[in-house]
Amino acid sequence: MAKKKDSIDIGIAEDQRARIADGLSRLLADSYSLYLMTHNFHWNVTGPMFNTLHLMFMQQYTEQWAALDLIAERIRSLGFHAPGTYKELSKLASIQEVEGTPKAMDMVRHLVSAQEATARTARGLFPLVEEASDEPTSDLLTQRLMVHEKTAWMLRSLLDE
Repeated sequence: MAKKKDSIDIGIAEDQRARIADGLSRLLADSYSLYLMTHNFHWNVTGPMFNTLHLMFMQQYTEQWAALDLIAERIRSLGFHAPGTYKELSKLASIQEVEGTPKAMDMVRHLVSAQEATARTARGLFPLVEEASDEPTSDLLTQRLMVHEKTAWMLRSLLDE
């Protein structure tokens, strides 16, 4: 049977690629929500821990920004369009936007929750990715989990008194 000129044959069935791309789109949405939250808190943090948090948040949002591209490019590699508007991303995200400007330690609490939510979204994709033998996506998810779990731990450590 002849293949369409634009068909993709990477050893993963189209329906599996579609479900993986959908899951990665949800991960992209959570990652973008986390990025925006972290950048917002970087701009607006105040108090005795200003310098520490301001710099920490900058490191975190910078890393997160680079990750957005990796996730979107994996979606594209699977043959699907990555969501790229606020409307699309907000429909897919599990992370709720924070209203107003919280106090510094409340910012940390929100970021712990958002990091953990993003980790859960990534972890939830593994059964599908393993079933499809999609090692590149599995590798991406493993890398993202390492970052989100470590960052959540570091942020939680700030909350100990």
